[in-house]
Amino acid sequence: MMKFKFDKKKKYLAMLAPSFVVDFNYPEVISQLRELGFDKVVELTFGAKMVNRCYHEKLKNSKELVIASVCPGIVESVRERFPEYVRNLIKVDSPMIAMAKICRKTYPNHKIVFISPCNFKKTEARKSKYIDFVIDYKELAVLLQVHKVRGKKKDCFDKFYNEYTRIYPIAGGLSKTAHLLGVLNKKEARVIDGILDVEKFLKKPNKKIRFLDATFCKGGCIGGQCVSSKLSLAGRKKKVLDYLKLALNEEIPRGKRGKINRAKGICFEIKTRASKTSIFDSHQKPKVSEIFDPIK
Repeated sequence: MMKFKFDKKKKYLAMLAPSFVVDFNYPEVISQLRELGFDKVVELTFGAKMVNRCYHEKLKNSKELVIASVCPGIVESVRERFPEYVRNLIKVDSPMIAMAKICRKTYPNHKIVFISPCNFKKTEARKSKYIDFVIDYKELAVLLQVHKVRGKKKDCFDKFYNEYTRIYPIAGGLSKTAHLLGVLNKKEARVIDGILDVEKFLKKPNKKIRFLDATFCKGGCIGGQCVSSKLSLAGRKKKVLDYLKLALNEEIPRGKRGKINRAKGICFEIKTRASKTSIFDSHQKPKVSEIFDPIK
């Protein structure tokens, strides 16, 4: 097995999805990533906040069904199996792409590495010009083991702390954090996790539903294919909720909170979702020796 060696002439930024707490300990994982060779470590929560702001504005001006596009598995399922609903997909970046854009603006000289809970996000990352490399949770666990990385207990993310969107990886996390009251009533929004149930809805939709908050995996991102945890979905959900509680009582270092002005000038809207290739065409897991190969 080849051991990855960072290019000492380059700087690397690790971008963690908040579902990481299901498989890794916080805040030890931050120092583990630094010990592995990352210069900066951030999570996606601030990107999720910016996505929420876009959703709020879009839903205010929409009278027909809007399908959330935060889950690439749902986006591709709609495009492949329900093309009549493609126009209903909200044309807003996923939190991963939104956060990558913010990081690219803030750290223009860093290589951005996304650490993923699922294959769908890995493929979405490979298609993005804002992300340079991608690994999943299982691959990260192997790297930490191979390099015998332990990490320290005390460490913190470099920037962009945002507490409430830490529940994003739980089914319905988007709906609960997007401040949709006043835009939709409860009967106009539907949360569905698991592609089979999503397909049932799309085959026979409820005409009263204006917003579909859907995820491909049961439980949301905590049920991703690349999550190693043996915990039940309920146990994984508790891990995320405990992480949120910790965040609410956590003292955030000065200057490290995610503020809207840090995303000033960045566009999070998408003109088109058309693609010549499908996520379903690319599910081969790379070998550990290939984990950090450039994804382009």
